[in-house]
Amino acid sequence: MQENKTPVVIGVSSITQKGNYEDLDEALILMDMATKNAIKDCANEDIKKYIDEISIPKGYWKYRDPGKWVAENNNIKNIKTSITKVGVLQQNIINKAALKIQEGSINASLIIGGESRYKRVIASKLGKNYIETELNINPDEYIKSESELRLDEEEQVLGEMAVGYYSILESAYRASKKNSIKDHNKNIAKLYEKFSKIAVNNKNSWISAPLTNKDILETSNTNPKQSFPYNKLHCTSWNVNQSSALIICSEDIADKLNIAYEKRVYPLASSEANNMIPTLLRKKLIDPLGMKLAGKYILDFCKTHSIQPNTYDLYSCFPVAVQMFADALKLKNKQDLTVTGGMAYAGGPLNHYVMTSTVKMIEEIRNDISKVGIVTGVSGMMTKQSFALWAKNPLEKFYFKDVSVDAQNIDKPLKISNQSNGKAIIIGYTVIDDQKGPKAVLYVEDLNNDRKILISRDNKYINDMEKNEWVGKEIDFNGRYLV
Repeated sequence: MQENKTPVVIGVSSITQKGNYEDLDEALILMDMATKNAIKDCANEDIKKYIDEISIPKGYWKYRDPGKWVAENNNIKNIKTSITKVGVLQQNIINKAALKIQEGSINASLIIGGESRYKRVIASKLGKNYIETELNINPDEYIKSESELRLDEEEQVLGEMAVGYYSILESAYRASKKNSIKDHNKNIAKLYEKFSKIAVNNKNSWISAPLTNKDILETSNTNPKQSFPYNKLHCTSWNVNQSSALIICSEDIADKLNIAYEKRVYPLASSEANNMIPTLLRKKLIDPLGMKLAGKYILDFCKTHSIQPNTYDLYSCFPVAVQMFADALKLKNKQDLTVTGGMAYAGGPLNHYVMTSTVKMIEEIRNDISKVGIVTGVSGMMTKQSFALWAKNPLEKFYFKDVSVDAQNIDKPLKISNQSNGKAIIIGYTVIDDQKGPKAVLYVEDLNNDRKILISRDNKYINDMEKNEWVGKEIDFNGRYLV
């Protein structure tokens, strides 16, 4: 009898931990707890005999190889471990496991993510030392991105935090829709109000009370401005104590272990765009070709296989990401765009939110077998994108497409301008505060179609930029300054 190597998820777990400092655990313990719960969720501990690998996306912790520690603590033997660093799509970890299972090179994979920044923050506030278990032995494999996520020129003016980059993308998106600043800001506040209502019905959500669009739209002591047009409540919330785990194996292993049908949920197809173009050098800031091709693959796949997705979790580090994914999937804002409540409110743990959203999607499908879900993911500044299709019933195999080469053959990075002064068109901008006060940061295209970053500290310009649209405006520059 031919073995069935179709990949299937049979065990999941998500944990959110709040409370006093004494009640909080470090990330290692949270990952161990999620592992134990996922094994328990399978309802057959013998799954541990078939787990061949443990894959973990790197979090805000110093452990070299938490996977080995978790394996030993759960009596999982002869294991290979990997750490995937920031810059690699989180969905890629799931896809690799599914493909290896399908080709027969592994039986099962345990994928874990964990974060304890909340405990770290509380420790700082209380003047306590945050102590992590020391794990100094390297994993079997480190997986990292081939290129940097940003240019030095970008980092010099926007820093390492993502919010400034995404704010610039938001301005470009707003202008592309011909929305006024006032109307667009109201629209995203209303969208996030809906997210907050979904979040409070998620037992693993970080927030416990819903927000109004006014709460989100207006700055306050609890909602300070981050980078125009974003306030704190627009932004991913990464100071959380959260972990997630999922166990994926072949159908024949699930059968051998008598895993209940009710537990099984299948990855049907996934696509990735891994071509890397820094934000400044993209031909279209808010319509990258790789994302378009990856989204098209999933839409065409659904059409070919007569599949109708009806449940979504669109990556939500910032509002523009949600909107860009909704456009790529041709959604008309009639559907809920998240099952978790989004990264601002359910929690956005560094580098493993896609594990959290996938676990929640699987739980949704288990509870209602008519649901067919799409989970999306991002790495960098909308640099890489992923789409994954999940359902209760399998196809003949798991389908996968990496569109990176197709995109790279067409979508080439533009050049950095060498002009020291002249005229340029604004393609995106934001206003941020630094040690010297408010600063406008503008991405512009000169008359040779090369790109440049400008700044301005002129309050007259800055005030107008926050009221009236400057994307598309022709301006003069001298050096790196707007004049």
